[in-house]
Amino acid sequence: MKIAIGCDPNARQAKEEMICYMNQKGYGEVTDFGSDDVIYTKVAVRVAEAVAAGEYDRGILICGTGIGVSLAANKVRGAYAALLSDIYSAKRARLSNDANIACLGAFTVGSKLREELVDAFLTNEFEPGCSSQAKVDALREFDRNR
Repeated sequence: MKIAIGCDPNARQAKEEMICYMNQKGYGEVTDFGSDDVIYTKVAVRVAEAVAAGEYDRGILICGTGIGVSLAANKVRGAYAALLSDIYSAKRARLSNDANIACLGAFTVGSKLREELVDAFLTNEFEPGCSSQAKVDALREFDRNR
């Protein structure tokens, strides 16, 4: 799996911890898109564009709350970013919604929970033809026509 990760300057430590964790777990190739730009939307958009283009399988974005990076990433056609704060939602982001980017808060979610959220996000897969297929198709159609 190829994973793109980025954050704002405030979340640099959380990002570094997450990179180390994903490498230890053997999730695949992790590429750091940076954390130095105070205009974190630029990093979020770069990650979202890379994931939407198929250059990466999944993306992970981190800022103080995760809200700002999720708003920015969802502006990119083909990027489906989900703000994660609990395990059930992290699983459903993949299983029910086929989200391709996880957004996390560095100040709102502890490091252990961030690890568990990423585990749930990276180990669950959307199943084509499942009961959620119609809503995912509708979302993608809307995305193509905007």
